[in-house]
Amino acid sequence: MPGSTLCFFARCAHAQRQAWFRSQVARSTLADANERRDCRIFEDFAMHLIGVARSLYGQDAFGLDLDQSVYAIDSTTIDLCLSLFDWAPATKGRGGVKVHTLLDLRGNIPAFIQITGSRVHDATFLDHLRLEAGSFYIMDRGYVHMARLVRFCHAGAFFVVRSKYPLKYRVVNSVPTPPATPSLVILTDESIELTGQQTHKTYTWPLRRIEFYLVEQARHITLLTNHFDLPASHVAELYKSRWQVELFFKWIKQNLRIKAFVGTSANAVKTQIWCAVCTYVVVAIVKKRLALEGSMHAILQVLSLSLFEVKPLAELLGEQLLNDETGEPEAQFCLFPEISGQ
Repeated sequence: MPGSTLCFFARCAHAQRQAWFRSQVARSTLADANERRDCRIFEDFAMHLIGVARSLYGQDAFGLDLDQSVYAIDSTTIDLCLSLFDWAPATKGRGGVKVHTLLDLRGNIPAFIQITGSRVHDATFLDHLRLEAGSFYIMDRGYVHMARLVRFCHAGAFFVVRSKYPLKYRVVNSVPTPPATPSLVILTDESIELTGQQTHKTYTWPLRRIEFYLVEQARHITLLTNHFDLPASHVAELYKSRWQVELFFKWIKQNLRIKAFVGTSANAVKTQIWCAVCTYVVVAIVKKRLALEGSMHAILQVLSLSLFEVKPLAELLGEQLLNDETGEPEAQFCLFPEISGQ
């Protein structure tokens, strides 16, 4: 927090007047505001921005020939020190919060986020989703909970989830597998019926089991889905696209401050996480609206260094990110003419 105030007031003499500050703000005042201001303000703002971003990216190509929405579901845990964050429930002696995310794979925009303690099971996140009929939801094995997967069937939505082991079932029908490709080998494609003591009562809907082998990673993966029309290779590609949510978490942690917190209360931690989400979505909106070719990392770097520039965004970012390589190179002096022969 001290660094933030120093940077703000040292940037330029008229920054205070531009931001409607009549006098210098005490550091303790900023810290107190961060601690007490309700994090739901930032949550609501993040959800508003998410709605704007999703409308911009809604027509982006997904990669597979699908008209339906495709979502990836996953969570990431942010470790916290129990001596400072004593409200954070401990898991294996370590405190933390868990960020559950529903990521729209058209544009990699988070559609829904929930922040909980680290001890909350991943599958409980499914209870809070508003399932869309016809949409695909891609999940890892932590979300295999048959009672919750039944909700997808009732809603007319489709799940693709990695299977847990062991899974008790019997094969109802099996179809021929397609020819292998250099990157993917479909091993089995079958309709199954669960025979476990509880699962056969909990999940009574048709279920499809697909087993495939990823050549580059040398991995066998078994999937369960309630969709029977897509080719098995397309279902496998859908699951592979789940990696985008991992890249989203990685980008957030590397580029935004959600591993070191300026406040220690639950409200302060959630506020900082929601601010990080807002930043990510704002950068995504700017990139789309201005049709920028640069990476989101590059856009964020330019914006972070130009917060008080009185200049339109298109002009500011255009100078840095639009077609720099097309201009004529400026004349440059040679440092070592005897080596280059000049």
